[in-house]
Amino acid sequence: MTEELVQDVRYAIRTLGRSPGFAAVAVLTLALGIGANSAVFTVVNGVLLRPMPFPEPDRLFLVSLAPVDGPFRSGPVLTDRHYLEFRAQDRQFEQIATFSTSEPTLTGAGDPIRISDGTVTPEFFDVLRVQPQIGRGFQAGDGQPGTNPVVLLSDRIWRMRFNADPRALGTLVRLDGVAHEVIGVMPPGMTFPSDAQVWTPVVVRLDPHNSWMRPVVGRLRRGVSRREAQAELDVFARQPGRVSAQDRDVWRPAIVPLKELLIANVRSSLLIFTGAVGFVLLIACTNVAHLLLTRATGRRQEMAVRAALGAGRARLVRQLLTEGLMISLAGGAAGVVLAMAGVPALIALAPLGTFPRLEMIRIDGWVLAFTLVVSVLTGIGAGLVPALRATRQAVSDTLNQGGRSVAGGHERLRNALAVAEVALALILLTGAGLMLKSFLRLRAVDPGFTPDHAITLTVDLPNSAYGSAASMQTFHTALLGRLSVLPDVVAAGAVNWRPLGSALIRGDVVLEGDRKVPDGFLVDKPAVTPGYFRAMGIHLHSGRDFMESDGAAAPGVVIVSQSAGRALWPNEDPIGGRVSLQDDPTPADWLTVVGIVDDVKQQGLAKGADPAIYQPYRQVKGTFFLSHMTFAVRTTADPALLAPAMRAVLHDTDANLPAQSIATMPDLIAATTAEPRFQTRLLTVLAVLALTLAVLGMYGVLAYAVALRRREFGIRMALGAQSADVVDLVLRRTLALAGTGIVIGSGGAIALTRVLDQSGFLFDVRPTDPTTFALVALGVLVMAVVAGLIPARRARRLDPMVAMRAE
Repeated sequence: MTEELVQDVRYAIRTLGRSPGFAAVAVLTLALGIGANSAVFTVVNGVLLRPMPFPEPDRLFLVSLAPVDGPFRSGPVLTDRHYLEFRAQDRQFEQIATFSTSEPTLTGAGDPIRISDGTVTPEFFDVLRVQPQIGRGFQAGDGQPGTNPVVLLSDRIWRMRFNADPRALGTLVRLDGVAHEVIGVMPPGMTFPSDAQVWTPVVVRLDPHNSWMRPVVGRLRRGVSRREAQAELDVFARQPGRVSAQDRDVWRPAIVPLKELLIANVRSSLLIFTGAVGFVLLIACTNVAHLLLTRATGRRQEMAVRAALGAGRARLVRQLLTEGLMISLAGGAAGVVLAMAGVPALIALAPLGTFPRLEMIRIDGWVLAFTLVVSVLTGIGAGLVPALRATRQAVSDTLNQGGRSVAGGHERLRNALAVAEVALALILLTGAGLMLKSFLRLRAVDPGFTPDHAITLTVDLPNSAYGSAASMQTFHTALLGRLSVLPDVVAAGAVNWRPLGSALIRGDVVLEGDRKVPDGFLVDKPAVTPGYFRAMGIHLHSGRDFMESDGAAAPGVVIVSQSAGRALWPNEDPIGGRVSLQDDPTPADWLTVVGIVDDVKQQGLAKGADPAIYQPYRQVKGTFFLSHMTFAVRTTADPALLAPAMRAVLHDTDANLPAQSIATMPDLIAATTAEPRFQTRLLTVLAVLALTLAVLGMYGVLAYAVALRRREFGIRMALGAQSADVVDLVLRRTLALAGTGIVIGSGGAIALTRVLDQSGFLFDVRPTDPTTFALVALGVLVMAVVAGLIPARRARRLDPMVAMRAE
């Protein structure tokens, strides 16, 4: 048996070597399909399938008791109070720890830079079972008031700032101006949470003014199941005082695998693209099946001779199947090469942060095994049916025919393959068309401001250097004054949370007198400087802008957005209305509305604009609301050219503050649409590839049909048929095949587009948008006709006498 297999392989290689053109086309076709699948699987394997880089990661879970709906919905988190209470009575976890992230400014051993800081309780690394490569980890006393601040460095920061010098231990670095002693360096690849570059310890305490909600991670005890841990948390959530009766439908207890924190936002995208490249592979497989069927039909005489010499049908099938496997394995090898180039390109084209766990995305043994399995299955799938078809004919019948082709079942199979290719291509094209229309509508959304000629600079002031609202406001005034006199600047202002920055500060609002606020109505509460609305191009509909005279000693004033004005003063002019942003206002807390501005998109173009009540920043007293400020500058020139000058101005104002967050507003808008743009481009590329393969398949079917009917066409033309009549016959065949594929594909497209809609891929577009469906169907039909024109022209040029003699 082994000897026969070796003979089959040798014979297959020799046979394919005699037809290099056929072999090259088949291998390239499969390489495109298999390579696309290998590239996407490499990402899926690294992001979704590979375990977390911690010992026994299946025992790591997030503990959550948080709102899953409503305006305060969040991810899996616990309040600090719930964390401390649950930790005190928990029996299912070995340890639990809480963590959060911040972006302090790192100074010392280099220029100031903004970095990601993982703020964690001392047990955090014990829960993960990760220890420093040098130095020590956090201990129980770290983070306590009165102790010296300490910090752990990531391997990357250690190498970048200290050249991997072990003497970095014991040195001091400053985070937001506070000196921290370096006590250890974490191993390479350790960047959890949120691509952390340093880690600092925190001790959680109950505070009547503290409303922190943070993720909590725990390691289950051995032998304890997720269900048992969930039961314990359910009991905890039902205890008196945990969650109010009216909030129980919103606040849900949940035990969530830690991995979900990383992959939840990307899973749907990866599964959609996995399905898309699967469609491309099916089309490629169908194309190769057609090539093999055509080749096998031409070799029926050879098969008959071998059968007459004693070869059984199984032996002949195995031989043809071996040739198909040789092609698919070669295509798989070429596909791996394409994937090696495609994966880095895929990561580079994806917006920053699209793919978590980037260090895990690589071509490894699992990817190679996947490629091998796909190659073998593709070879069997593409080669089995042609092999069975080619060996079905009885030996005597075949020999008597002298090699003459018989249309019959072979032609029906080719037609079915062509229809399948058209249907699959149409499904992908429809999905890509809907996503393209969705993206164009998203990009056309009015953000509520004029982005052209605007540039922003974001600054975070450390409490160590700016401990009071007055010192922060002094800095803001100085920086704003310097920015406003830069060349070509026509307006400058500042806001604590910039538009399209995702963050906002929402809260309740109270109306003066007997007026009632709509149930559940919350407003955003930005603090802005005079000139901010002009700098951002936010239209002032009525009233006045804030002025320099609106200071701390002046009467409290606010400017409301249009939606806030309509909701709070329906059918009235809000100007002169009185509101308070405090739950239990004193006489000094009442604020007078002096202006109305456009609604502004705060959390992204796809989300509705939040009602907003703007305050003059000089009337805001809390440092929390003033430490983070974005300065907006409007210029008559190209705003990007202003960036170096803005960076220099910041350095002159405070050399310890990093100037990393400078961006034009058009760039920031592009960043908010980067992910749907990437998704649309990727699906469009796959859809165009699928259409190209389908058109080539259609061309192959029609070209073969014309060759098969040469004698028929010759007779028709000899009897008086015009060349146009022959072209008409070919194009009718084309339209019939394409039309059938379009009808079948439309049904599949409806199912796919509903998945796209439910997964959040579509914006302001119905999943059954008739315009998109019609245009895609028309485009596929036109491409099919183009594919049919070449065989049709060939049929028109037939010499009737030559065609009849050829048969």
